[in-house]
Amino acid sequence: MKNFIVILLVLFLSVSCKKEVVKQPAKLIEKEKMIDIMYDLSLLEAMRYQKPLSLDSIDNNPTRFVLKKYKVDSLQFAQSNIYYASDYESYKDMFDAVNKRISVNQRAADSLAKIDEKKAAKEAKNKAKTASKDSVQKPAPKINIDSIREAHRNRK
Repeated sequence: MKNFIVILLVLFLSVSCKKEVVKQPAKLIEKEKMIDIMYDLSLLEAMRYQKPLSLDSIDNNPTRFVLKKYKVDSLQFAQSNIYYASDYESYKDMFDAVNKRISVNQRAADSLAKIDEKKAAKEAKNKAKTASKDSVQKPAPKINIDSIREAHRNRK
């Protein structure tokens, strides 16, 4: 009898743990679209933090800008965000996907920046060479002492 109660208790606990904490909203945003929204929001927040004046042309609220881009209203986003956040593992996987995308794009941006730096350094070096060639003075013509004596005689 004790074994039966223990088995029943374990079964009850395992079934109750699988119960959804938050019900799925009627207008749930697809997981991939939600990851795209989270990615864009992360970029805009980073831009706002790094260079606050760079977002003056967009809007004071980057969330509204991103939601408009994906044709999602704020209530739909909030409900979907709560729903996905209720499943920790799934939400963590979503953030891992966002972080992976950011890392890939950061590496690409860093390599482009290095290429630009190399081009700028090469151009500066070429400019310096050109400037040094232009600044090299041509040797003065040889002075002929006879022509100076003759010029001096002509003055008298």
